[in-house]
Amino acid sequence: MKEDKHEHSNIPIWAYETIEIEDSNEQWARLGLQETRELFDLLSKFDIKEAEHIGSTAVPGLPAKPIIDVMISIESFEKIHDIVDTLTLHDWHYVPPELDGQTWRRFFVKVKNDKRVAHLHIMKVAEDRWGKQIEFRDKLRDNPSLVKEYGLLKRHLAKEFRNDREKYTQAKAAFISQVLNT
Repeated sequence: MKEDKHEHSNIPIWAYETIEIEDSNEQWARLGLQETRELFDLLSKFDIKEAEHIGSTAVPGLPAKPIIDVMISIESFEKIHDIVDTLTLHDWHYVPPELDGQTWRRFFVKVKNDKRVAHLHIMKVAEDRWGKQIEFRDKLRDNPSLVKEYGLLKRHLAKEFRNDREKYTQAKAAFISQVLNT
């Protein structure tokens, strides 16, 4: 039997896009604020608690994938199906926990022209990772030498793991842990 090369054609193209690190862009702060405000407004009916621009695009001077990361806290995942329905109308794609592999969050990807432009991480209010994300972002914002070191590491790892987002993320873990423990 001949194997169909389009066997996985139902998988969106953005799910496997290569890792591209760009120089820091001063527009990222504005885009992060805009995305955070839009999400807060869109999801306010679900009693969200906080919304934060996180990740590398939230750190001035840091090279990054040009994808805005927003984190939102919520009391529970009880209304996640209603949230999915709301976000789907605004170019967001839900990645269920069984695909995401991170049971502590609900993950969404905003797509324009088959490319990721934003990620949304919804977490419960008591989630420990919430504080760690903010702490890491803020430590980088306060320390230009960490920004430089992390930028070099990210560029190196993006070349090494260009086609493997999971391994790229895992390879950054030791640096992140080191920063959080200082």
